Amino acid sequence: MKQTEKATFAGGCFWCMVKPFDQMPGIESVISGYSGGHVENPTYEDVKKGDSGHYEVVQITFDPSLFSYKQLLDLYWPQIDPTDDGGQFQDRGDSYRTAIFYHNEDQRELAEESKKEIAESGRFKKPIVTKILPAVTFYPAEEYHQDFYKKSPEEYKEDRAKSGRDEFIEKHWDQ
Repeated sequence: MKQTEKATFAGGCFWCMVKPFDQMPGIESVISGYSGGHVENPTYEDVKKGDSGHYEVVQITFDPSLFSYKQLLDLYWPQIDPTDDGGQFQDRGDSYRTAIFYHNEDQRELAEESKKEIAESGRFKKPIVTKILPAVTFYPAEEYHQDFYKKSPEEYKEDRAKSGRDEFIEKHWDQ
């Protein structure tokens, strides 16, 4: 019987965080949703208002024998600006901050180690502010947010182009 694990990452707008993970071997699902807040069953509007305490996240179900948690981390970091604690790119506010929500002690240790490596790499002049937090209740986002890049490819491309995410990735992560 195949063993799967969960990984939960906040990286700004969840629309932009699905595609990079969705296309990897061993990834069973990437669900957009909300985590880390104090409101039960939050809606997109609750989270967007900024008073629910939730982050926009993606929760990934993966087969670690095909794609390891370390590989997920190596894919996560280059999707974000880990020095921005006010949101990500054009999306501002607490719900768009970055965080790694770990599901077990091994994930926590690997996340801490990867954060330290990024901090010591000299890649960024500012401190790394991405939080590493214990996983808490995950609430799937509304259906129209799921697989947005597939359902609304033109709107996805437009939003991503306006965000500044790709320019940041190219400048700071692409070698």
